[in-house]
Amino acid sequence: MARLDVRKTYKLYIGGAFPRSESGHSYEVADAAGRFVANASLASRKDVRDAVVAARKAFGGWSGRTAYNRGQILYRIAEVMEDRRPQFEDAVRQSEGLGAAAARGQVDAAVDRLVWYAGWADKLAQVVGNANPVAGPFFNHTAPEPTGVVGALAPQESSLLGLVSTLAPVVVSGNVAVVVSSYGRPLPAVTFAEVLATSDVPGGVVNILTGDATVLGPWLAGHMDVNAIDLVGVAGHPDLAGELEVAAADNLKRVRRAPAAEPDWSIEPGLEPMTAFLEHKTVWHPVGV
Repeated sequence: MARLDVRKTYKLYIGGAFPRSESGHSYEVADAAGRFVANASLASRKDVRDAVVAARKAFGGWSGRTAYNRGQILYRIAEVMEDRRPQFEDAVRQSEGLGAAAARGQVDAAVDRLVWYAGWADKLAQVVGNANPVAGPFFNHTAPEPTGVVGALAPQESSLLGLVSTLAPVVVSGNVAVVVSSYGRPLPAVTFAEVLATSDVPGGVVNILTGDATVLGPWLAGHMDVNAIDLVGVAGHPDLAGELEVAAADNLKRVRRAPAAEPDWSIEPGLEPMTAFLEHKTVWHPVGV
């Protein structure tokens, strides 16, 4: 007897749970050859608002953890990804049309990138903070602090490595994130959400929405409770990127500007992605008090 295909509809990841889109809408996801793979939820404006509320609720607890603990949790994400390697390789191969070896390399790089950021978690403050020399009987210290809720438009082409490279520096520095995945290649992102749900990441720290960045982006950029936004997902679209920067100016968001083309994610990222969403607090304290 012939079996019918069981067509899966992937849900959103908001507040540590997997809700359907508030709109009830979904869209078809095809592989690189145009064949149907699954359905993905089409996030709405209400879903964006719900994700921001969940992120804001999680910010105090996440930013208040020790940097060492955040590093442990990122390392745990890498461990669980390693355990689910075949699923990630299939998702990347289908999404990006890569051969088995190339897909394996992308998964390797994504896991290694998480481990790299995990190692930086408890070192960042020492590198970008400072004890400042001043004239007078004072101590003067500058320390980095997380910005808050960061909206991120994930890369459209690099469905896994680009996603991890965009998200990891946001959360390792104590921020919380609302991420819009690649529209045409969302499967690695929804698989990554399943990993987050089982990797000690508190609910709301990372929220992943599937949908069109050109539609969801303006709602994130204009949201008054979003403190910063990464526009890498609209790389190569300067007009749209400019509109999002204007919308972000309403509440003086920090903006990581869209590059002219999607970056080469295989290159070591350096400190800039982590420092992009940090505030620097300087404290004066009298000597001997």
